[in-house]
Amino acid sequence: MSNTYHDETVKIFSLNGNLPLAEKIASAFGKKLGKSVVKTFADGEISINIEESVRGIHTYIIQATNAPVNNSYMELLIMIDAMKRASAKTINVVLPYYAYSRQDRTARPHEPISAKLIANMLVEAGATRVLTLDLHTVQVQGFFDIPVDNLFTMPLFAHYYKEKGLQGDDCVVVSPKNSGVQRTRSLAEYLNSTLAIVDQDESLEEGYVIGEVAGKTCILVDDMLNTGKTFATAARLLMEAGAKEVYACASHALLSPPAKEVLEAAQIVDICVTDSCLTDEDRQPSNLTYISCSSLMGEAMKRIHENTPMSPLFHLEEKSYL
Repeated sequence: MSNTYHDETVKIFSLNGNLPLAEKIASAFGKKLGKSVVKTFADGEISINIEESVRGIHTYIIQATNAPVNNSYMELLIMIDAMKRASAKTINVVLPYYAYSRQDRTARPHEPISAKLIANMLVEAGATRVLTLDLHTVQVQGFFDIPVDNLFTMPLFAHYYKEKGLQGDDCVVVSPKNSGVQRTRSLAEYLNSTLAIVDQDESLEEGYVIGEVAGKTCILVDDMLNTGKTFATAARLLMEAGAKEVYACASHALLSPPAKEVLEAAQIVDICVTDSCLTDEDRQPSNLTYISCSSLMGEAMKRIHENTPMSPLFHLEEKSYL
């Protein structure tokens, strides 16, 4: 490994949520993954064994909580407990995707705030810090009583689109729903482009476009790509409003069925996503492009360990992780 990190006071471990990404993050950091074994009994119980000493060590546990979501969280909670009982000095939880983050408020009476419940569970289990990527809403950081670093994916997407020449007055960055404007504005500023919004009724697949998109290349922006219906409806409405062509990007590609069929049939040239979630190839549409968040997260972990500023990672000018 050419970029080996020689500090022996830090070790990185991974669970089963997204092992390929964990290996890339560890490589970006300059370490190999630590040795641990996750077993599942016949009745579904999870058993974890850490196969090397972590006493007095700064540990990082990488676990993407994509499907199966509840199993992923249970693995993580048990691993945190194992680290605590093995006398790890710090237990840093690295969540490329924070499941349940959509449930951050009581939208209707008698609903839980599940994002807060998950935060409580992680803290109570023994986590000392959380590093995550593009939370559904940044306010979720306030659910924790421990430090939380929330990285943003917009610099990664801005770099991708600039390399493709998609920037300036010929492009419009579009929020596919009125709740995602802040994320969209951020990418529009990076690309020096204008902003538009699709106000749509997802249940009726109807809506309208706010902003001028006629004759322009549109880039849809969202944090989660689940069934693909929001993107598909927004793309259709943009084309009906005279858009030249439509691109799209999303931080977390959940790709729940029927996402593949919906997105392949949609009027979208290219859908750019990060590798924060692990999905089977047979669920990935042909117009999907992956970019990796591993260098960004590996660099963030290194800055946490070395107590150096995280702020450069929130700007496109910092190219060490691109």
